[in-house]
Formats: sequence, structure tokens, C-alpha cells
Amino acid sequence: MKCGQIMYSGYAIRRMFERKIVASEVLSVISSREVIAEYPNNTPYPSSLILGFLKDHPLHVLIGRDKDTNSCYIITTYIPNPAIWNDDYKTKRILL
Repeated sequence: MKCGQIMYSGYAIRRMFERKIVASEVLSVISSREVIAEYPNNTPYPSSLILGFLKDHPLHVLIGRDKDTNSCYIITTYIPNPAIWNDDYKTKRILL
């Protein structure tokens, strides 16, 4: 995903602080461009879930993109929970 300008929601900033995730890590994941889910109906902008790896751990970044301005909005970011995500961190486990 190519972004002209990147902005962080207040929610994303709080979560990054709580989870000890820094902006350079988020930018690294965005540059990997491995989109694992698309949410075209999200508002106010369609969004994508991006997977990246930092050293030995995965990181998910949910990003919305305004196609008119090419601006990207970081909605949230987190280390995926292995109890919820399969080993590839791209698909969720089927929980019964």
C-alpha cells in the first residue's frame, strides 16, 4: 500500500504506547505491503489489515486509505494473539 501522507488516530497512538510499538515498526509493516484482509465498506475510508514481521514477531496494522488524497490513517496496530491466529498470522483459527 502506497501512502502519500500517514496519520495516526488517537486510538492507534494509545494502543501503540500500551503495546510498546513504535512508529518505525508500523512504517516497516506498511512498507511490506502484505495485505491479509480488505474491508472496502469501512467508513470513513476503506481499510486493509497488513501483516509484517519485526525480528521474530508478527505485527498487524489496520490502515484506512483516502483514495482521493492518497492519505493513510493508522487505525490500530497489535501483535496477533497465537490463540486466535493460525501460525501464518494471516488467517484466524476456527474457535468452537
